[in-house]
Amino acid sequence: MHSRTRSRRFPTPRWLLAPLAALALIFQPMTAPAYAVGGSFTDTFDSYDTGRWHKADGWSNGGMFNVGWRADNTWFNGGVMGQNLDVATCPSGCSGKPYASGEYRTNELYSYGRFEARLQAVKREGVVTGFFTYTGPSDGQPWDEIDVEILGKNTTQMQTNYFTDGVGGHETVIDLGFDASAGYHDYAIEWWNQGTINWFVDGKLVHQENGSRGPLPTRPMRIMTNLWPGTGVDGWLGPFTYPGTPLTARYDWIKYTKY
Repeated sequence: MHSRTRSRRFPTPRWLLAPLAALALIFQPMTAPAYAVGGSFTDTFDSYDTGRWHKADGWSNGGMFNVGWRADNTWFNGGVMGQNLDVATCPSGCSGKPYASGEYRTNELYSYGRFEARLQAVKREGVVTGFFTYTGPSDGQPWDEIDVEILGKNTTQMQTNYFTDGVGGHETVIDLGFDASAGYHDYAIEWWNQGTINWFVDGKLVHQENGSRGPLPTRPMRIMTNLWPGTGVDGWLGPFTYPGTPLTARYDWIKYTKY
């Protein structure tokens, strides 16, 4: 979603709106198809590592994403990476959108392995806090994606999904047993070659996909985070109203272990 994926939110099935997100990604100003496949790493966010990451800046994904990405809305302080959703310089400085926010992307793509993030989500109707993997036409590949999404309308739940060759519609809602906006928790995606995708929360397996609902992704993908308000998808996210002060998603670390 990156964003890319957002299927679960609508009153109509996600896959009906998938082409909107796909088109938005096609026209994002990213250079690729030349990419490198990365190895294992841990980033504790002591600083902005430009060798590993880049900040989305100066465009919008369009479609259901009612936000323009701005580099200065992704920040680092005290070993935390934060992403602010606000109205600074909008709409002229927010790609014509009423809100600005941050999206963070790896420079390299990553294949099978375990993708982990310790994060604190945003509680606010209409908002999504995302941690996911994504590739698509901007990388010279078809659209593949694996998602962890926390919807601000109910931060006691997590939504999972995956896309293969642009086909999604595999949403599953997981009850977390805690409020994801009240503190940091660990979320992991374990992606096995020709096997399964497993989702973990605080080290506990909470969901598995084995391909029975559709082929699993196979292509290397970027690791991404973002925070965004939706538009036209109130049946999925609920209506968004800006509270008057910035909303902030926080990440303590992100880790990738190559399999």
